[in-house]
Amino acid sequence: MLTESTHGARRALVTVGLIMAVLGGAAACGAPAEQRRPVDSTAKVQAAPVIPPPQSPAVASPARFTVRVETSKGPFVVEVTRDLAPHSADRFYELVTNGYFADVRFFRLVPGFVVQFGVHGDPAVNAVWDTATIADDVMRTSNRKGTLAFAANGPHSRSTQLFISTGENGRKLDGQRLFTPFGRVVQGMDVVEKLNAEYGEEPNAIRAVRQGNRYLTRWFPALDYIVRATVLSDSSASTISPVS
Repeated sequence: MLTESTHGARRALVTVGLIMAVLGGAAACGAPAEQRRPVDSTAKVQAAPVIPPPQSPAVASPARFTVRVETSKGPFVVEVTRDLAPHSADRFYELVTNGYFADVRFFRLVPGFVVQFGVHGDPAVNAVWDTATIADDVMRTSNRKGTLAFAANGPHSRSTQLFISTGENGRKLDGQRLFTPFGRVVQGMDVVEKLNAEYGEEPNAIRAVRQGNRYLTRWFPALDYIVRATVLSDSSASTISPVS
């Protein structure tokens, strides 16, 4: 069992939770991070926005909305339908409108499976948000290619980490009832699939939560990242249909 002191950090692992059990425990790609030579960068980093703590109770998101995510490889657009997963939609909307995703790295990329992100670059922000979990949502649609869902490592464990399915993951993920899609990439899926996957699953999520971008940019300097995420507008219709 986890001790109280390690509970928050352990939850941060949330590498799409029980996925590895389903996949038979895939090994991390590449050499261990400790064997990599650190990068001593002197480039100036733009000051990050101040991120407020999560609201309680959460403010309901629009019924449908779209978000433009500008990345180091180009933009993609996600459409969210609140009825598919209200807790997920509300948390995602709050993160976007708070400016949470600015300079956030895509730290876990498995081609044909998932692109994962959501660990903030500031450890102080992670200390607040990582333990601010949301309740589970009922599964209403499948983890198809292009869908967006929160990562989890057990019931009611979702907080800020998300993944985009880059493969047809219904058979792998739906049965666990933890990974509830609430949105879909409707533009720029080619951008998502071009994000740098050279480090695979090597970045350690616990260290990333504890150390933020200081860890990720030092040991994995070529990771792609989000420049900004912006709510564009409410959508007039959804492109996602619940499963029967």
